[in-house]
Amino acid sequence: MLIRLNGEPYELAEPASVADLLERMDLVGRRVAVELNLEIVPRSSHASTFLQEGDRVEVVHAIGGG
Repeated sequence: MLIRLNGEPYELAEPASVADLLERMDLVGRRVAVELNLEIVPRSSHASTFLQEGDRVEVVHAIGGG
């Protein structure tokens, strides 16, 4: 299935949850914010929120620095 990830086309196998996407992006365990079709997906819902063809996903992760 094709979704938009951070504004770019992204191919993903079906079915795929937000948690699956984060695993594929190597972001498991990191501090991230996920927006799905303009709505924030709480961390507690990552595994139970499944993506659909054409979904728009924005993933932002915190980078430490000083």
